[in-house]
Amino acid sequence: MIGSSVAFRKRSWTVLLLGLLTTASPAAFAADCPGHPDALGTSRTIVVDPHEHPRIGTMQYRETLPLKDHEVVLTFDDGPLPKYSNQILQMLADECIKATFFIIGEQAKANPEGVRKLVAAGHTVGTHSMTHPLTFDRMPLDKAEAQINGGIEWTSAAMTDSSKLAPFFRIPGLMRAEGVENLLISRGIQVWSADFPADDWRHVSPDRVYQLAIQRLEAKGKGILLLHDIQPRTVAALPKIIRDLKARGYRIVHVVPATAERPATPTTAVEWLLHPPTETTPIARWPAVPNFVFTQTERLPAPGLADLNAQTAHQSLLPRKTMAQADVAATLPVPGRDLFVIPEGSIEVLLSTTLSRRAATRLAMAAETPHAKGKAARMQARRTAHAAHAAPKHSAHSKGATPRPTRVASLKKRAQ
Repeated sequence: MIGSSVAFRKRSWTVLLLGLLTTASPAAFAADCPGHPDALGTSRTIVVDPHEHPRIGTMQYRETLPLKDHEVVLTFDDGPLPKYSNQILQMLADECIKATFFIIGEQAKANPEGVRKLVAAGHTVGTHSMTHPLTFDRMPLDKAEAQINGGIEWTSAAMTDSSKLAPFFRIPGLMRAEGVENLLISRGIQVWSADFPADDWRHVSPDRVYQLAIQRLEAKGKGILLLHDIQPRTVAALPKIIRDLKARGYRIVHVVPATAERPATPTTAVEWLLHPPTETTPIARWPAVPNFVFTQTERLPAPGLADLNAQTAHQSLLPRKTMAQADVAATLPVPGRDLFVIPEGSIEVLLSTTLSRRAATRLAMAAETPHAKGKAARMQARRTAHAAHAAPKHSAHSKGATPRPTRVASLKKRAQ
């Protein structure tokens, strides 16, 4: 009993500690930030394989990083520029935040020490072309490749250990082009966009940069934030952004590339979507029909009509009445020729022409009152008879004469 009681208490403490770790507040992550107990810190690190997910950032692509709700990845472009990059680097160090930097080749060439500081601080370093041209969407592929290679060469040359350069690339100005993307992907380089910017490259105030960053993050709930470490407005806005991230319960995530010694973080395909679909969320379209692979592709011949009655055992499946009705069309008599003959002067003939329609109507009315008397009845009969004789193409016939067929009927006879 004593042993089981001790074991139970150990299990209880283990469950409690695991619960505290999984539900820890941002302040708990500051324990790894000496001298800054209230630091935001970095909640976790995810390892990504560029070959498995070559394009990320919902500003342009379908997928983004596999972040949980209220998780943020900070990224900075265009540095290093000592005047401003060093200040941002110090702010991140004070909060024990790890970020991702996309370096310009010319900046690395002019300030290699700035690149080395980023690596020494544990940040992820990618590239951002050689000179930051805003024409990647229409640039010849050979020139684009030269820009990509220049940025990689000068950034890696600035490092003490060139293996620290991450295979991450962000196209300048996000001026994406399919040829450039395919080139990068073929070389195992992951193309980064973003989930939301803060417009810190525009001529806006630091307060506006701060407002846009928080508003857009709140609208998305998580994602990759695009900033620039060469702008004074970014230096002024970053403390406010970090303060609000902390107050609103957001957590910082660090991203590193996979290597042979460091495999990618296990994820599912749906985690790479910004807002994965759930059972309670209606989908906008039907799911795609899968393409099945059949082991045998030979087609069977279609059955012939003779095959349907080849076996007498199958005939019993049909009711006898149905079988009898199947031969009805073959036993019907052929209609006679006089079936289609319409007597001349009949109401049907008169109704077939516009001028005789009124006369036919009057004849029909007179036939309904054969015993009508008086002058009005006689006058009506005379008018009706006169209209019948005056109808075009319909002459009167003597009493007892055989009605002559209509022209239509005659043509049918002649055709037979």
